[in-house]
Amino acid sequence: MEEISVPVRRNSLDKILHFAARLLVIIVWGSAILFGGYILAFYFIALIQGNTSQWNEVLPDIYDERTRSATLGIGLHFAAGGIILILGCIQLVRSVRIKYPLLHRIIGRIYVVASIAAALGGLTFIFAKGTIGGLIMDIGFIGYGVLTFVAAVATIYFARSGKMEKHRAWAIRLFALAIGSWLYRMDYGFWFMVTDRLGHNSNFTGAFDYFMDFFFYLPNLLVAEIFIGTYKVLKSGLAKSFAIVFLASANLFLLVATYFFTKEYWGPAILDVILGR
Repeated sequence: MEEISVPVRRNSLDKILHFAARLLVIIVWGSAILFGGYILAFYFIALIQGNTSQWNEVLPDIYDERTRSATLGIGLHFAAGGIILILGCIQLVRSVRIKYPLLHRIIGRIYVVASIAAALGGLTFIFAKGTIGGLIMDIGFIGYGVLTFVAAVATIYFARSGKMEKHRAWAIRLFALAIGSWLYRMDYGFWFMVTDRLGHNSNFTGAFDYFMDFFFYLPNLLVAEIFIGTYKVLKSGLAKSFAIVFLASANLFLLVATYFFTKEYWGPAILDVILGR
């Protein structure tokens, strides 16, 4: 009986882990697409309409008429960021890659160019104006921009070189970085709901602010390496159990945070554009 029960138990864990991982991907895609739509609706439309001062309603001190290069840089970052959040979700769908390779290549080129533009736009803003949080935030966000730029260049380089395994690995890393701006807001929103802004201040120099300067993208790369390695680190039943608990917690967190942000911010902004208000 013991010889039969062990493989059944492991098989069950594998199925639950696979389901939790796929559910996480679906939730991330759905939420990231909503956030990408919000970025385009609130920030990019405001740039086109010449109403960039409204950026400061959500992100303090982002727009400053005295630093035009910073405004252009962050405007490019917002526009390109919205595009990569939407297109990145499509690029990772296996059926699209297999059934529609030409579409995959076309979207891929747009995605990579937008990723490079988002990285350069953000870096331009930092070097022209600096972040609201000062040196620590500057370092964290510069690191994010540089890594995004490197991942985008590596993704297209290995695709054109025909090294598809390396291309796939770098594409996953690029997507993990691309959702960083989305996770940054998700983490803050959830933290504010739970702790009433503990460790945060208006200058983004609190303990939690310093933590978030790096947390919104470095852990993403660790998760990306797990996906790239096809869960090789999750061989034991105990490791799989911990992974299931972690993924279930992440799914719950993302669902709650997505609901909150869609209701309070993303949904109204998108509807205003759709309805022409």
